[in-house]
Amino acid sequence: MIRIGILTSSRADYGIYLPMLQKMKSDSFFEMEIIAFGTHLSKSHGFTLKDIEKDGYNCIYSISSLISNDDTQSISSSYGLTVLKFADFWSTHKFDLVFCLGDRFEMSAAVQAGIPFGVKFAHIHGGETTLGAIDNIYRHQITLASKLHFTATDVFREKVINLLGSSDDVYSVGSLSLSDINSFVPIDKITFFEKFNIPNEEFALVTFHPETISLKDNAFYAKEMKKALAIISEKIFVIFTMPNADTQGSVYREVIEQLKNEFPNRFLLIENFGKNNYFSAMHYAKILIGNTSSGIIEAASFGKFVVNVGSRQKGRVQSDNILNCEFEETAMIEIINKTMNFEKYHGENVYYKDRPVDKIIKIVKEYYESV
Repeated sequence: MIRIGILTSSRADYGIYLPMLQKMKSDSFFEMEIIAFGTHLSKSHGFTLKDIEKDGYNCIYSISSLISNDDTQSISSSYGLTVLKFADFWSTHKFDLVFCLGDRFEMSAAVQAGIPFGVKFAHIHGGETTLGAIDNIYRHQITLASKLHFTATDVFREKVINLLGSSDDVYSVGSLSLSDINSFVPIDKITFFEKFNIPNEEFALVTFHPETISLKDNAFYAKEMKKALAIISEKIFVIFTMPNADTQGSVYREVIEQLKNEFPNRFLLIENFGKNNYFSAMHYAKILIGNTSSGIIEAASFGKFVVNVGSRQKGRVQSDNILNCEFEETAMIEIINKTMNFEKYHGENVYYKDRPVDKIIKIVKEYYESV
């Protein structure tokens, strides 16, 4: 048996982890403990720690370190506070392996704090590129601090190898979030629509996050988003999933809430869907709009076309269901209207590989049997 820690800082990474957690929880080889921090403990982001607790793990640690504001100084201060909190945590908690995922600043801070303690990290979703977000830097920091690497595509595996200067313990396993996609059954449509008070009509699933490389432009981008979606909502109902705790995320939140106030019957705002509800929403959606990674990584497996706006996801490998668009009202309206005329997407998802969870578990077991 080996002691495994799982670092989870948001609803997004927890949903991606979930298929792996479910298998590890029932495997006697692993003594698994959850380390929840970041927006999981934020009431304004849905306090999703309660959702983790419902899943019945033997041990859950909670570490509160986020400052409520999202200006640049607050984000930097939250990073520093997270390092301090995890310095205390790593000094008293020892693991054989700690999983970390993605590119969030909180995740980077937790990992950086573990370096002097010799914490052995396994990084999922390394090697990716998001030129419109400073997450690019955080992701590479996490990669450099990790011992095991599980990438979503062969291209990303090569990027990790180039970054590390070695191919040792770098594996291309596919996207973890697509692990159970072939067996996924959406919530019954009537039940789902009634649960969230969705009108019986087509809807667009929309998620926008700030472009953290272009901080000075976010106010303009949010206004362009608002103008475009106000017009689009005349043709299709809009379900917004709310932004993460990124720098200037509140700029978008304020505009989204304005849309809801001005057009209360055309917009639905969801703070935290949870994975099954979010996948069901993706299943029933006509199209996806925004700049979130789920549009790039997951939507193709649901047969959905995606209007990917701006530069946040620029540099990520894309399937053929992605239509890229500038952060400008007229361009957004034009390409969204075009996309709404498309039928279901039938091409491949470049992020899909068979049984990524089984591959990760097999590699971890072989790794520890060899040392």
